[in-house]
Amino acid sequence: MVMVRMVEDGAAAPEVQAVFDEIKTARKTDWINNFWKVLAAYPPTLHRIWATVKQVMAPGAIDPLTKEMIYVAVSVTNNCEYCIHSHTAAAKNKGMTDEMFAELLAVVGLANETNRLANGYQIPVDEKFKPKFD
Repeated sequence: MVMVRMVEDGAAAPEVQAVFDEIKTARKTDWINNFWKVLAAYPPTLHRIWATVKQVMAPGAIDPLTKEMIYVAVSVTNNCEYCIHSHTAAAKNKGMTDEMFAELLAVVGLANETNRLANGYQIPVDEKFKPKFD
């Protein structure tokens, strides 16, 4: 059950509707998903998160598909059902295949297992792995 009343597209205050319109334009879609509708209940959060999404997910040194796949991996690890679904859909729209998804989940599972082993055993980091700065 959602914890706040969702703000519907078309029935939002002007400052919220402006963000909704920008999201629709940027994503080339005609609808606003529930994540944004919930954040719109507190406009400062809506504005901040949308600004950060635009900055971080913009094309850069990492291609858009890889960014979405990283987002899926972190969402799986954090057990965020909403983000797993929404970013898997976004990754598939950017070209992720079922085989890529399966391999991604295998890597996530392996990383989680080996991370826990390394933390549990308190394995010291090899000096060769540590960055060296002049």
